[in-house]
Amino acid sequence: QVAAASGHTVVLVDQSDDILKKSKKGIEESLKRLTKKKFADKPEAGAEFIEKTLKNLTTNTDALSVVHSTDLVIEAIVENPEIKNELFKRLDKFAPEHTIFASNTSSLQITQLANSTTRQDRFGGLHFFNPVPLMKLVEVIKTPMTSQKTFESLMEFSKAVGKSPVSCKDTPGFIVNRLLVPYMLEAVRLFERGDASKEDIDVAMKLGAGYPMGPFELLDYVGLDTSKYIIDGWHSLEPNNPLFAPSPLLNKLVKEKKLGKKTGEGFYKY
Repeated sequence: QVAAASGHTVVLVDQSDDILKKSKKGIEESLKRLTKKKFADKPEAGAEFIEKTLKNLTTNTDALSVVHSTDLVIEAIVENPEIKNELFKRLDKFAPEHTIFASNTSSLQITQLANSTTRQDRFGGLHFFNPVPLMKLVEVIKTPMTSQKTFESLMEFSKAVGKSPVSCKDTPGFIVNRLLVPYMLEAVRLFERGDASKEDIDVAMKLGAGYPMGPFELLDYVGLDTSKYIIDGWHSLEPNNPLFAPSPLLNKLVKEKKLGKKTGEGFYKY
C-alpha cells in the first residue's frame, strides 16, 4: 500500500486469488480511512488518490512470472527460515542481475536468508512496523555482504515511501525488538514471581514510561506464538543469555492455544 501510494508500480504476490482479493479489499479500506483524514475537505482529491494508488497495484499468484521485471523484492511471508529460503532460492534463478532482495523479517538472521541466493551483495533487511501506513519507522539491515550501493538503494526506497529509515547490523532483533522483546519477557517474569499484577504492570508502563500499550497488552497484540518463536530462536543462538531465557507461563499459554487478540484470549480475554 505505501509503495503504491508513493508512486511505485507494485505486484502483490500471494498463494491464492482468494487471499489476494481479501488483501486488495483491505488495502482499499485502509486507503479510504487514510483519505478521510488526509483529504477531509477535498473528497474529490481523496477519491483520485485512491484510484491512482490502486492503479499502481496488480496482484499475481505466480512470483516467478513477475520477478523478471522487478527491481526490488520484499518478502513478508511466514517467519520460518526454511520456507523463506526456499522462496528466495527459486526467485534468485529468475530475477534479473540488478534486482535487490529484502526480507521484512523481525527476528530471523538476514545473512542466513541471503546465503540461500547467489546475490548476497544485493540482499538486505527492510523491517517495516505495524500498522505500516501509520508507522514511520523502517529498520534497514546491512549484512557483512550487503554492498554499499544496495544499502543506499534500500535507504532511498524507504525515504521514497515516506518512512524514516534507521540502520542496523544483522544482530538478533535489530534495534526495536532487541530491546522490546526482553522488556516484554521481563514483565512476564515480574508477574510470574508474583511481584505485581499484569494489570498494574501495564498501567505502570503506560503512565510511568509513556508507552501507548503495556507489555501484556502488547504481547497479546503481537501474538504470544510469535513472541515465543522469537525468544526460542534467540535462546538457541545464545543459550546462556538470561535476557533470552524462555518463560514457563508464555509456553503454557501457547500450548493452550491462547495466543492473544487473534484467538480471543492470551494474557487477557477479548
